Amino acid sequence: MIGNISAVVLTKNNETTIEKTLQALQDFKDVVVYDNGSSDTTMEIAKRFTNVNLIEGEFHGFGWTKNKAASYASNEWVLTIDSDEVIDKRLREVLVAKQLNRDTVYILNSRAFYKNIEVRHCGWNDQKVKRLYNKSVTKYNNKDVHEDIITEGLQAELLEGSILHYSYQNIEQFIHKANTYSTLFAKNNAGKKSSSPAKAFLNGAYSFIKTYFFKQGFRDGYVGLIISYSHMVTNFYKYIKLHELNKELKSK
Repeated sequence: MIGNISAVVLTKNNETTIEKTLQALQDFKDVVVYDNGSSDTTMEIAKRFTNVNLIEGEFHGFGWTKNKAASYASNEWVLTIDSDEVIDKRLREVLVAKQLNRDTVYILNSRAFYKNIEVRHCGWNDQKVKRLYNKSVTKYNNKDVHEDIITEGLQAELLEGSILHYSYQNIEQFIHKANTYSTLFAKNNAGKKSSSPAKAFLNGAYSFIKTYFFKQGFRDGYVGLIISYSHMVTNFYKYIKLHELNKELKSK
């Protein structure tokens, strides 16, 4: 059993993936599931696991919300896992045996999947993500999107093993995430960054070219096309929404 690390999971309407996530965390004595408004069976599934502390709370951007969820952890060491991720056997073995240094933030290898197809290109393969930290020493920054653990003055170490990220189960999830992330980006940068329709178009176009050609998304076939197009759409809406919000601020 892993008694010195609390796993913290943010969730909302993840009934298709959260059971696999929690099954992989059964070696942890303390698992905090922080739900922000599920209307499906996500919470019912979480309640089946005896090591889960289910919390219902608000969402105020990813950085703030991850820190809020971590405040319910019974241990100082916090492992952040998304509700569509699964830690593999090797990572569990490492976490059981690892002597943790409180001044170190630990990095995990992430392997991405669309449905059950591993994405080997598009910039999605073998990403390194900061996920294990001591909450008495550091925390997440307060960014609404692209939040990250603050590592200033701390060391970083890559652990063996991986988290398997089953991020998308259908096309609708790509569309929903593009809308959600672009709105958060625009709100977070309104009045701080400039934008225009031309900037939105060029960012979207470059994002497709970068993902499909430079990062060899074409080698992932059909899945690579979906991901590349989704990146294009997300970036276009990020900057066109920012443009509209900046215009509204100026008019006020």
